Amino acid sequence: MASAQNEMIITRVFNAPRERVWEAWTNPEVLMKWWGPKRYTTPVSKIDLRVGGAYLSCMRSPGGKDYWSTGVYREIVKPERLVMTDSFADEKGRVMPASYYGMKGEWQMELLIQVAFEVQDGKTKLTLRHIGLPADMNAEMAKAGWMESFDKLDELLEKGEVTMPKTELIAEPGELSATVRRIYNAPPGRLFKAYTDSEMMIQWWGPKYLTSTVEKMDVKPGGIWRIVQRDQKDTVYGFHGVYHEVSPPARLVQTFEYEGAPGHVSLEVVTFEDVGGKTRVTDKTIFESFEDRDAMIKSGMEKEVEGIYDRLAELVEK
Repeated sequence: MASAQNEMIITRVFNAPRERVWEAWTNPEVLMKWWGPKRYTTPVSKIDLRVGGAYLSCMRSPGGKDYWSTGVYREIVKPERLVMTDSFADEKGRVMPASYYGMKGEWQMELLIQVAFEVQDGKTKLTLRHIGLPADMNAEMAKAGWMESFDKLDELLEKGEVTMPKTELIAEPGELSATVRRIYNAPPGRLFKAYTDSEMMIQWWGPKYLTSTVEKMDVKPGGIWRIVQRDQKDTVYGFHGVYHEVSPPARLVQTFEYEGAPGHVSLEVVTFEDVGGKTRVTDKTIFESFEDRDAMIKSGMEKEVEGIYDRLAELVEK
């Protein structure tokens, strides 16, 4: 466990919006482009971005030696703050002492990294705290490594190579909800119809490898909807719910229940906001328990949601 002693603090201002700097820290494909000192590369980066989730990174020296590190996310407040543990590891993610890599000094098995992201005149002020470093030359080496990493990140941001995902999934710690947000190049009425017209729904709703059939869609308060999906083996997956509010083209509220897990009912609130001729769709699902929310995310929601909303975009933006 990292102590409050030997705390290294680095502050850096990046000429980029806070969301892009956050993306550089939380998207493994982007992190691989800047993590590590000058002339070092990062061939492997795995990130399970949730409280209790782990990361695993491999940093490769110019001579070809690999240094693995791992940790667990303790706090995630998007896009303001990250807190995670930091340990040396092997390629399988098992925590190792610093001596595993020939490092000398009194290294703790677990350090702590805190990163704050602040908006400053359209730029991003980043404050890094690395807690628990040994009080010797190793701390200076670590600081030099961070500074060179930030130089690489600065260059990456200046080139515009850090892009935001089209579809944003938000699952804040301590909240019984998960929110999907995306902007579409289409008017709100067309998006609202895509959510309430059975012929349009079957073209985008659900994973691509499943075929959908709308068995009932009575779009009015108190009305019932039911969609059945089938895979290539003709396995049936049923979903149903009740409409609570239907306010075209601005808002839709309905319940959602997967028939394979009866009794676990969530509430879905979808808003359609006009933003300069386009539409921002915010789809917020409120769960009955943290277990239900986390089970939905772990079931592949984050992996599938981009493809689902890409198909919706293709449908409404024709």
